[in-house]
Amino acid sequence: MTATLRPTPATAGAMLKLRERVGQHLVQPWPTAGKIGVDSLGMVGDGEGVYILHEDGRRLIDGPAGMWCVNAGHRNAALADTLREQAMSLSYASPWYTTTSPALKLAERIAAYAPGDLDRVFLTTGGTSAVETALRFMFFLNNVKGRPEKKLIVTRHGAYHGASYLTGSLNSSAAQMTGGPDLRPPEPKWMDTAEGLVLRLSCPNPFRRPEGMDLAAFADHLVEEFRQLIERVGADRIGAFIGEPIQASGGVIVPPPGYLKRMRELCRENDILFIADEVVTAFGRLGHVFASQEVFDIDPDMITFAKGVTSGYFPLGGVMMSAAMLEDLRKSNHPEATFAHGLTYSSHPIGCAVALKNLDLLEGGLLAQAQANADYFQTALKTLEVHGLVGEVRGMGLMACIECVADKQSHDPFALDLEVGKRIDRHCQERGLMVRPLVQMCVMSPPLVITRPQIDTMVSILDEAIRATMDDLVRDGLWRG
Repeated sequence: MTATLRPTPATAGAMLKLRERVGQHLVQPWPTAGKIGVDSLGMVGDGEGVYILHEDGRRLIDGPAGMWCVNAGHRNAALADTLREQAMSLSYASPWYTTTSPALKLAERIAAYAPGDLDRVFLTTGGTSAVETALRFMFFLNNVKGRPEKKLIVTRHGAYHGASYLTGSLNSSAAQMTGGPDLRPPEPKWMDTAEGLVLRLSCPNPFRRPEGMDLAAFADHLVEEFRQLIERVGADRIGAFIGEPIQASGGVIVPPPGYLKRMRELCRENDILFIADEVVTAFGRLGHVFASQEVFDIDPDMITFAKGVTSGYFPLGGVMMSAAMLEDLRKSNHPEATFAHGLTYSSHPIGCAVALKNLDLLEGGLLAQAQANADYFQTALKTLEVHGLVGEVRGMGLMACIECVADKQSHDPFALDLEVGKRIDRHCQERGLMVRPLVQMCVMSPPLVITRPQIDTMVSILDEAIRATMDDLVRDGLWRG
């Protein structure tokens, strides 16, 4: 690691001065009403590999890889050069009137990795627009086929699918995303949602399965819940089931074995589209370009992706679509029907060029590195379960979650200080690591370029930070230890 990520006091001071100006003009995501427009988050400066610079001069391992996305690491020269080269060649072209070589080549390339007959792609600007596109396409498909009532969307507690009105309607509340709908009192509903379109199933979280139920029985229970929902509501009204193969922002929820495949079969039996939301799990996070078939043995009707497709170097996303589904549309009695959906930056040539170079990096060794380090990463983190505060460490590939509990027997997280995740993150940052705190959980998804010594450093810092947090909670009378 070069010395460029070790700033002088002057550069650290400059970042702190910038921090003071944030609340004057910049409105940051997810603010509370009491701080909206004046709140400021920590300033970061340079990045390189797995590291970023904090405003006070500390060099931190970027545990969340930005937001699940900086798969190729920071300051990757190949990606940066590609950005410039494409911008100097063609900076933009309207997707309504033209097609560009980078868009065509990207579509061809990723189609070769998609399962089944998912060999068509609609390119978007990110994860939210990818999911929005998939859902709007489902509406369009059923309208053209003369089934305007077949529009309901089945999602699950613990889900996160985007930030638009439609995609945000599929998400869980903060309480539901941190343990399930029954573990905390209902939260006030501050944001409007399209609830009339959404049906919710249980979170497939093995850690919180009913007491005495093994994994096989838990999978049976979840699949039967979906079957009963279909019988109760009617398959003629349900348009799609959407699910993340691993629920990321819900706390890296890895479902029980065979569950996703059985859910896929139920969808096929009932003519319900199965949408795999791989915004997080695609492009290397689980060691493959797409995880649906390679990891979970499913062939969805659509796969949404974003984040790692460009390693966060340019906003891009997309939807892989089944060729058979499009063929079905072309045979309809309404050839004049228009899928009136598109985005100014759909198929952006710079984003597509960066994604192509990112695929070069994945194929050139990053996928192999992620696969080689996945078990080491998971095994090393699992050692943290020795702590009384840690209920479970779970994950797959290079994504993981540490869930804290007040009591290991009951798994009750909410007798704890609800800021316990932030407490751990603060202690981690003091020692050189950033994690993503989610109430009583800490989530990690480091860049795929991470090395085993860097993984060891992460685990060592987490060990110290959890110990310090336990001491804080005991001192503050919030935990008995």
